[in-house]
Amino acid sequence: MHSGISTENFTFYDLNRKVKSKDPNLIFEGWQPENERIAILSPHDDDALLGAGYLLLYTLAAGAQAHIVIFCNGCGGYSKPEQKGKIVEIRKTESLNAYKKLGLKEKNINRFDYPDFSLRGFIGLFLPKNEKGTTFKTIYTLRKIRPTRMIIPNEYREHLDHEAASCIGAYDGPQVGDPILVDIGEPFRIKTYLKYSIWGDFSPEDSLVKNRPANLRSNVAIVADEEVERKIQASVMEFKSQQEIIRGLIKEREERKVKGRYLELYLNFDPRPRLAYEPYKKAVEEIDKLSDL
Repeated sequence: MHSGISTENFTFYDLNRKVKSKDPNLIFEGWQPENERIAILSPHDDDALLGAGYLLLYTLAAGAQAHIVIFCNGCGGYSKPEQKGKIVEIRKTESLNAYKKLGLKEKNINRFDYPDFSLRGFIGLFLPKNEKGTTFKTIYTLRKIRPTRMIIPNEYREHLDHEAASCIGAYDGPQVGDPILVDIGEPFRIKTYLKYSIWGDFSPEDSLVKNRPANLRSNVAIVADEEVERKIQASVMEFKSQQEIIRGLIKEREERKVKGRYLELYLNFDPRPRLAYEPYKKAVEEIDKLSDL
């Protein structure tokens, strides 16, 4: 039990197999709460809360560890001109209050402080003037956290910073387990990867490959009781400087409602898929047979 929420408040759905379970093994194979550490990559400070809040609360309720990695500093998040010079510090305080309200420890909130709307320009190992890029911070931080599960933002037609953070997670995540850059931390393999949506739909690629309807783009879901959603909304309200935006976001969250419960959608994916030669070998063999006729 954590923050008044228990694991019984959540149900997991596999939309490919059309099955559900109270057991997170349905989406996290080999889940062992006492050994689990999830890392949620958050482009901006509120994104992990808005898109992966249910999973965060479930992790804490299960007794596993949860960590947030916030890439951008919030400098573009002011709604009034007079906030411009102090919005970064305001957002730091607000985000700390929001996540602590859910039960997340302050030491588990990691900040990279890149400027808003600019994350893409910092991607890589080295930047043009030989400055260190995001790869150093990302690999160092993740090897320190040693997450068993990585949760990254959706990149498909969302915010520019969401796209960049998703790219960083998908490419640097597997490298965390590679025997490279060993001076910035001991390699550690991350078991599974999920993408979460902040506000946009996922790419149709997975649904087309897996023969789901093209409008059913998520492949796994968490359905939570209303108590969970209310707790997320209460935490979101801690972003007082964002009230003009938040009012609309809270209203839109009612679209998640299904028979008194609420949906949180994810895409389970392999960030480093191996090339399967068998279909190609079979195709070559069939062409050879036709040519020999």
